[in-house]
Amino acid sequence: MAFFRKLARQKMLVLMSVPFLLWLILFKYVPLWGWTIAFQKYRPAKPFGDQEWVGLANFEFLFQDDSFYQVLRNTIVMSSIKLVLGFVTAIALAILLNELRSLVFKRIVQTISYLPHFISWVVAASIISTVLAPEGIFNILLLKLGMIDQPVLWLGIGEYFWGILGVSEVWKDVGWNTIVYLAAMTTIDPAQYEAAEIDGASRFQRILYITLPGLKPVIVILLIMNLGHILEAGFEPQYLLGNSMTVDYSDNLDIFVLKYGMNMGNYSLATAAGMFKTVVSFIFLLTANAIAKKLGENRLF
Repeated sequence: MAFFRKLARQKMLVLMSVPFLLWLILFKYVPLWGWTIAFQKYRPAKPFGDQEWVGLANFEFLFQDDSFYQVLRNTIVMSSIKLVLGFVTAIALAILLNELRSLVFKRIVQTISYLPHFISWVVAASIISTVLAPEGIFNILLLKLGMIDQPVLWLGIGEYFWGILGVSEVWKDVGWNTIVYLAAMTTIDPAQYEAAEIDGASRFQRILYITLPGLKPVIVILLIMNLGHILEAGFEPQYLLGNSMTVDYSDNLDIFVLKYGMNMGNYSLATAAGMFKTVVSFIFLLTANAIAKKLGENRLF
C-alpha cells in the first residue's frame, strides 16, 4: 500500500515517464522478437510460420568462422583503446579546465574542444582522410621535421588503423566527455581545497587527494556502463575510414553483421552475431556491476 500511496503522490512524474516507457517497449523490447531469426534458415519471402527452424546451427557456423574471431578481436581491441583513451583524456582535460583561473580562456578551450562532437562522422572522416593523405598536412609536417623520408599512406596500412581510430575518437569526443566530470567537480566542497592549501598542499596534491577521490563515484558508474558496451566499438568511423587495405584491422562486429545480413542476404547469421554481441555485453555489465558492489563502490543497481 505504501508503494501505491507514493505513486499517487508522484502521479505527475509517473505520467511524464509514460511516453518514455512506451518508446522503450515499442523500440527496444518488441524488436527482440526478431531474435527468432537466429534460430531459423530465414528467407524474407516466406511467411513466419513457413520458415525452417535450424536450432543452434547458425551459432555453430559462427563460432567455426575464422573471420568472426578476427572481427571479434578487432572489436575488443578498438573498444578497449576507445575506453582507455576516452577516460584518461576526458578526466585529464576536465582537471586542467578546472584548474584554469581565467574564466574566459576556460570557456574558449571548452567550446573548441567539444565542437567536434557535433560534426557528423561523414564530415569528420573526410577531414581525417584529408589530413592523413600522402599530400596532407600531417605528412608535410613530418617531412619538414625530417621524421620521414617520403609521404606515408597512413590509412592504407592496417597496423596503424587502431591508433588512428583511437586518436580520432579522442579528438571528436574528448570535449563532450569532460562535461560530466566538470559537473561532478562542482559537487566537491571548496572548503576542502582551502583547508588543503592552508596545510601547504601543492596543486598536484590537491588534485590527487581531493579532486580524483571526488570524481571516483562518477568514474566507477561510467566505467560500468562503458564495459556494458565493450562490443560496441562503433560503426561509422570504421566503415568510413576503413578500406580494402585495412579490412583485417578495421572490420568489427557491426560491419560483420552488415556484410552478412545486407550484402550476402544471410539474415540468420547476421542476427546470431548481433545476438551474441548483446548477450556478451549484458554479461559484462552485470559482472562489472557485481564487482563494484563487492568492492563497496557505487553501482547501477
